[in-house]
Amino acid sequence: MGTILIHKAKIINEGNSFRGSVLIEGKKISKIFKDDVPESVLKSAEVIDAEDKWLLPGVIDSHVHFREPGLTQKGDFQSESRAAVAGGVTSIMDMPNCLPPTTSMAEVDKKIELAKQKCLTNFAFYLGATNDNIEEVVNADKDKVCGIKVFVGASTGNLRLSDPKVLERIFAESKLPVATHNEDEEMIQANLAKVKEELGDQPIPISYHEIIRNSDACYKSTSKVVDLAKKYGTRLHVLHLTTAKEMALFNNKPLADKKITAETCVGYLWFDDTDYERLGAKIKCNPSIKKEKSRVNLLKAVESGIIDTIATDHAPHLLSDKEGDCLQSASGYPSIQHALPMMLELAKRGNFTREQVVEKMCHNPAKIFNVEKRGFIRKGFFADLVLVEPNVPYEVKKEDLLYKCGWSPMEGETLKYKVTQTFVNGVLVYDEGKINDGTKGEMLTFLR
Repeated sequence: MGTILIHKAKIINEGNSFRGSVLIEGKKISKIFKDDVPESVLKSAEVIDAEDKWLLPGVIDSHVHFREPGLTQKGDFQSESRAAVAGGVTSIMDMPNCLPPTTSMAEVDKKIELAKQKCLTNFAFYLGATNDNIEEVVNADKDKVCGIKVFVGASTGNLRLSDPKVLERIFAESKLPVATHNEDEEMIQANLAKVKEELGDQPIPISYHEIIRNSDACYKSTSKVVDLAKKYGTRLHVLHLTTAKEMALFNNKPLADKKITAETCVGYLWFDDTDYERLGAKIKCNPSIKKEKSRVNLLKAVESGIIDTIATDHAPHLLSDKEGDCLQSASGYPSIQHALPMMLELAKRGNFTREQVVEKMCHNPAKIFNVEKRGFIRKGFFADLVLVEPNVPYEVKKEDLLYKCGWSPMEGETLKYKVTQTFVNGVLVYDEGKINDGTKGEMLTFLR
């Protein structure tokens, strides 16, 4: 590895924006210049002129489904990490609902080996909780697992945790952050029964997804896990919040003072129920995209500090999986390639600041999961960095998508922020559309 100087960028980091330069030596940041760079450095380093660009820490996406092993027709570590680096994402935390599901340390180890061979980003994995793997959960290797994923509601396979005694033990005994998907299954089934009674034998339109998996089902489940976390002092991270009602369960204290933190995803800030008519099953996901009121309140919660992190819940499916009515079409969609530009666009519209985008997508995931030396532009930290060219409108086109599934609900949208370069561990992995497939990311390490 050589020495690289990212020269005269607008650096957005830790609540500040300033003109400066960053020197990369090997895998790490060796110096940050706020003033002129010495001539000796300019002569000895490979210089990247970034005068018209923004320099951000690489995004840490703490909620993805890269589909490997077992579902590789939809995506895999190589294909989805290629899309990730094109979107400025340098580290990912992958969920357990693959085949077989990641519900044991043996399966975690298998995924680690696959990722080492294929993943362009840095990586970590959740261990999935079930009704019958409590010993695996409470004895999980804290050096290999980023958190415990609990589906408190519907999921695939055996990953729905329905036993209340096991749930209590996880909250009482887990030594790792507990990350929860919250929807109340009984309420979902009751809502579905009402919809079937209303429609009879007719196919259920996709727009009914928000009615079946409604705000009340989310609130009931989320309030349950928040109560459990308060009871046991659990480090709880609540995933993909979607409703205005749930915001009352959280606060905007400084992150250091929180043991219960909240995530939402870019799609819930961008889409609402009015988009079902236009996009149909392409935006069907669990929890469902809700009404405009919820989207507006989520945007406010990001700005106020109630929402702590923004992830993608990147979940690719083949378009053929999306066929059929509300009950038949698969839930989830690809999103990682354009999540950062989408968030910067929302900031430009005045919903929050660009500094808050960096806080929610880079700094706070590192803090919440105690990721070692990543998520910030600091001397001695890994050089996971992204350069963004602002105010250059471009259309999201199918031929530019890097997802293995080959589609996106963002096709045809115009964005104004473009990722031009992405560095992972000091290596230029993405450069103006060209990807360096010869380099691989590293397993994330944690300060625990």
